[in-house]
Amino acid sequence: MCIEFKPIGVIHSPFKNPQDIVRERNTDPEGFADVKGEIEIHPEFAAGLDDIDGFSHLIVVFIFHEAAEARLTAHPPYDQKERGVFATRSPHRPNPIGVTVVQLEGRIKNRLSVTELDMVEGTPVLDIKPYTQRDRKENIRLGWLTPFQKAR
Repeated sequence: MCIEFKPIGVIHSPFKNPQDIVRERNTDPEGFADVKGEIEIHPEFAAGLDDIDGFSHLIVVFIFHEAAEARLTAHPPYDQKERGVFATRSPHRPNPIGVTVVQLEGRIKNRLSVTELDMVEGTPVLDIKPYTQRDRKENIRLGWLTPFQKAR
């Protein structure tokens, strides 16, 4: 089976290379709070942005277009142990698909101003969804991250 996706837009970010996203930002829960950027939606998909202005946060589905080869283990910035890639947010995945939540600051035509951006310049966007109450979960388990979360 062949699955083909067409990007609906592109990220404009202060991070020009994956190396610009420093590991220290990844270990701080507020590490990307001050990072501003834009999501530019291709004109043929701009009508899909109608009514998005009322949402405070968006879920962005994207491609890790600069990721190296896929691996089944990853070395997270939080600790020294190798972990299964599906238990991490590593970009080096069998299907290099990423998901993140950004704060929507505003919209002008087909451009969304956002903060909390953790993607590099030119990242292809596959989809955008509104972040809703349904996405907020309570009583979550954090697996291997638990000791690192409590330390903060």
